[in-house]
Amino acid sequence: MPDIVVERKGTVAVVTINRPRRRNAIGVQLVQDLSRELSHLDDDADAHAIVLTGTAPGFCAGSDLKELAETDLAGMCVHEAHTAALARSIAFLSTPVVAAVDGFALGGGFVLAISCDVVVTSAEARWHLPEVTIGWIPPWGLQAVVARVGPVAARRLTWGAEAFDGREAHRLGIADHLAAAGETALEAALRQAELLAALPPPAVASTKQFYAPLVAGTAEASDVWANRLFAADCGHPVAQGTLRRFGVKA
Repeated sequence: MPDIVVERKGTVAVVTINRPRRRNAIGVQLVQDLSRELSHLDDDADAHAIVLTGTAPGFCAGSDLKELAETDLAGMCVHEAHTAALARSIAFLSTPVVAAVDGFALGGGFVLAISCDVVVTSAEARWHLPEVTIGWIPPWGLQAVVARVGPVAARRLTWGAEAFDGREAHRLGIADHLAAAGETALEAALRQAELLAALPPPAVASTKQFYAPLVAGTAEASDVWANRLFAADCGHPVAQGTLRRFGVKA
């Protein structure tokens, strides 16, 4: 099965991360496939909005450390830099992208979701940035957290001492919309995407273009700095233990 599945629902394109056996973790091929599909849809005049979601059990569990065990620390850093570029690119697409988070959004999956223009979550979805708890700073995407909740709250969430549910994600501003009782996040996201798709596409695109630098801010420089800090953190004992568990050559 392909890592990415694309379905059309009128003028809305649903892009589904389809790696359920790996909890939709972000591997090298997934980054390439998702980048290509988003770029293709952005050039498609018939696609007025995009919904990004994941096959059950959840949205995305972050980087695929089992896959990355086949490389070394330098290779991991390169992969994380490519993933960072993918997430940053969403703000600069002309087509609005709505994330639908059912199940969980963890680590890089958390940040990929909030890099979308609109975030919809189920009440029970589990949100967590666990990187610090296993020994390192998240290697990319922290500007997206800051853009949504401000630097003080972003720092607390990045420490990741506790996971939280979709209700708290919505209260914090991590998510824009909370799915109703008995409704999946995907169903609620489709409704939001259809509202955006019904607007005049040039005006939607120009609005995205206006806000892109304000939302992205210094994201590229921040990602470079975080990647370097991540590499340094990986030399410390807790991180070394985590890497050994996954078989990564540190």
